[in-house]
Amino acid sequence: MESPHKGKTGLRRLINATGYSLAGLSEATRNEDAFRQELLLALVMVPLGLWFGPSGTGKALLVGSVLLVLIVELLNSAVEATVDRISLEDHRLAKRAKDIGSAAVMVALLNAAAVWVLVLAF
Repeated sequence: MESPHKGKTGLRRLINATGYSLAGLSEATRNEDAFRQELLLALVMVPLGLWFGPSGTGKALLVGSVLLVLIVELLNSAVEATVDRISLEDHRLAKRAKDIGSAAVMVALLNAAAVWVLVLAF
């Protein structure tokens, strides 16, 4: 079954999409501890990246690497919510999905650390 909102086009679609996105950010901020922690970190790191970035490209890499962590965390939270919606009982595929989502967040965090070291140290 397709969403009844798929028929919206133009400005109405843009307005609806913006509302859904803001609702998602609000839900993640309210209900996801990891997202809140990473958001607080981003509130510190993004201005530092803009300040210390040695060039436009350096600033973009520093800020982009931090925003990538938030993006991956949002996707991980969506996977976890979907898995939990389907079933709360232990299942190897549910564990695999959640573990892979967690691994994606870890890789994004390692990427951010590597970008910051490489941009600021070289």
